[in-house]
Amino acid sequence: MVTNARIGPVERATHRRWDEWLRFMDGIGAEHLDHKAIALEVYAELDGTVERLGWWTQAVTVAYEQHIGRREPGQRPDGTFQTSVSRSTPMGMAELMERWQAFAAGDADVQEMVVDGEPRVSGTDRRITWRTRARDGSAVVVTSEPKKGATASIVVNQMGLRTPELNEAARERWAGVVGRFLQGP
Repeated sequence: MVTNARIGPVERATHRRWDEWLRFMDGIGAEHLDHKAIALEVYAELDGTVERLGWWTQAVTVAYEQHIGRREPGQRPDGTFQTSVSRSTPMGMAELMERWQAFAAGDADVQEMVVDGEPRVSGTDRRITWRTRARDGSAVVVTSEPKKGATASIVVNQMGLRTPELNEAARERWAGVVGRFLQGP
């Protein structure tokens, strides 16, 4: 059994103890189901009982997969790993992304990690996203997401990392990059 930090939040959000979820999983034969099949069962079970249904469906499913040892923390269904670093800022969404683009273009660490070429930038009123590939073939996505008071958070995700060690190293590198970015010029 894997100790799992997701269990407490899952219990609070779904109003079910972890042992109740384990009984549910046993009842549907979840140990023999793939991620999607488990998620569909959890979705049907939670429908109408929680806000952010999709989020909590995935949280319950991933917590279970970690519990039975099928997945390590940070591991995606395809076996690769994903890391994320986020920080709140006093900037608005557009200003944050404009500053990030200028910073990333001139930062030696960012340029060392990502492939040459122009990152793709797209946006809506809910988020602005900067996407590129890392030199190791993984994907890098930096998002400016709105917060209260017309401020925004910067969220850096790197997906497709092959090992937990590469995942942890990427998290540390991006934490350093985001720290320098927020310190400003």
